[in-house]
Amino acid sequence: MAKTKFEKLLLEAVDEAFDSLGNSAKRAIYFHLERKFKISKKEIPNRINDFTKGLEKIFGVGAKFLEILIIRKIYEKTGKSFKWKENKEFLFQEYVAAARHSFLRERKRS
Repeated sequence: MAKTKFEKLLLEAVDEAFDSLGNSAKRAIYFHLERKFKISKKEIPNRINDFTKGLEKIFGVGAKFLEILIIRKIYEKTGKSFKWKENKEFLFQEYVAAARHSFLRERKRS
């Protein structure tokens, strides 16, 4: 149950990040992810690597902006603070995995 709650939270964070670009842009991103990369919206939590590659193909280096925004939204929703080391390469997949692990650990405690 906790896993599906995190997946829902992740999808909400992705949606909110895409919303920051406007509704038309959000729809276009989902369209391209599904058509070009065969990633439906509901598959994103289970296909993070493919999702990241798709964003990078669509936005190039600009994908990092969206990835950081998504991670910030996840951490806001879980009540955690978001920090990364400036000298370390930002890897979206690692931050999602860490947020998922933290979320699931918190759920087990409660």
